[in-house]
Amino acid sequence: NYIEDHNLVAHARDLGQHGLECLKSMQAQHSLIGDVRGMGLFLGIELVKNSQTRERASEEAEKVMYAALSKGVSFKLTMGNIITLTPPLTITREEMDRALDIVEECITEVEDS
Repeated sequence: NYIEDHNLVAHARDLGQHGLECLKSMQAQHSLIGDVRGMGLFLGIELVKNSQTRERASEEAEKVMYAALSKGVSFKLTMGNIITLTPPLTITREEMDRALDIVEECITEVEDS
């Protein structure tokens, strides 16, 4: 009932689309990001060492994960190099934007190191 009463399905669709657009913008700025994808609030950022060979950037993904965790954003890695974001259905746009900003900060830090 809560999901229906608060229109969380539409919220997840709309906020997920916003998140995916943010990730695509992020991809254009970072060579470490090989692909982004998502459905609703289930979002993925694939990190690669080389966009041509698509070699997995597993060490870099782990560094991003721990840097983000130290800044308050928790996520899991899939296949060693895919940042998998699965926020709660009740997340606000502001919270989503802040989390994505933190992820991008951490990607930048890893790229610059």
